[in-house]
Amino acid sequence: MNKRTFIKALGLTAGLSPMMALKSDVIASTIDSKALLPKPLKRGDLVGLVSPSSATNDEILFQFAQETLEALGFQVLRGKHLTDRYGHLAGRDEDRAGDINAMFANEDIKAIICIRGGSGAARILPLLDYKTIRKNPKPILGYSDITAIHNAIYAQTGLITFHGPNGTGSWNSFNVNQFEQMFFDQKLVRFENEQEKGDDLIVKKNRIQTITSGTVEGTIVGGNLTVLTGIAGSPYLPDFKDKILFLEDVGEDPYRVDRMMSTLMLMGVFDKIKGFIFGQCSDCEPSGGYGSLTIWQILEDYIKPLDIPAYRGAMIGHVSKQFIVPIGANVKMDADRGVFEMTEGIFQS
Repeated sequence: MNKRTFIKALGLTAGLSPMMALKSDVIASTIDSKALLPKPLKRGDLVGLVSPSSATNDEILFQFAQETLEALGFQVLRGKHLTDRYGHLAGRDEDRAGDINAMFANEDIKAIICIRGGSGAARILPLLDYKTIRKNPKPILGYSDITAIHNAIYAQTGLITFHGPNGTGSWNSFNVNQFEQMFFDQKLVRFENEQEKGDDLIVKKNRIQTITSGTVEGTIVGGNLTVLTGIAGSPYLPDFKDKILFLEDVGEDPYRVDRMMSTLMLMGVFDKIKGFIFGQCSDCEPSGGYGSLTIWQILEDYIKPLDIPAYRGAMIGHVSKQFIVPIGANVKMDADRGVFEMTEGIFQS
């Protein structure tokens, strides 16, 4: 994912006046009430495949995504504009938003899967039909740039959405097992890193680091750090009061991570949250120059002074094995053990 392209794309939104004007059903302040639960999902259901962000370059990837969903036990309906292209985007804004709106309006569709992330999802947030989404709550799954859609839907409707593998992502046994536990078995999932010792004397992979000890319960929100800060100041971020915030990113120099963390600090986000989880920052090594803060130093600077339970290293982000995090769900986290778990069911009975 090219983050510089993403940031430039966000800058375009200021100039897209009539098309990007806020719909009348978009409220200025975010919802802070009981979560809106999606309807449950089962094998044999019809699910929709959409592309809200960057274009998919290789035709075979559309087939991979469809076959993956079919292998999970679903029937698949492709969005009308799934294979469109407009520059780096998967079609024009109104068409990408239109596919999501159509999937929520279609009562036969039981869940919506985003084929990939990239950039461009923020452009369509004012074009989503939040009234229809409120009336037809169903799961929507994706990550990375899809963070914008997750947070907008949760902020505007209260609907729990799912930060996890995209349709063209990795569907290994870990991800499939977690998907089945979450959606088919409707378990209260426990999110604990898989330990892989291998031939080494100690476990090194998927280790967690406690920033501040403690346990806490609350509603979990978050996603990709770049995307979250890209929609700062908009009505598409939730109220962070008493939330547990999770973050992840990819391909960012530490100085960029530092700048985005300072944005969240200046927004007052860190003053409101009561728990913090940092997932993976893949390929976030410094590119050179006169030296760099480490990611650990950045987290200590911004998170340690808060004196709230916090840890880093969760299997969240641009990694092959990743947690499916239900944004808007109530969870309990233990920063010393590096785990969090759902405390309540998240589907309608």
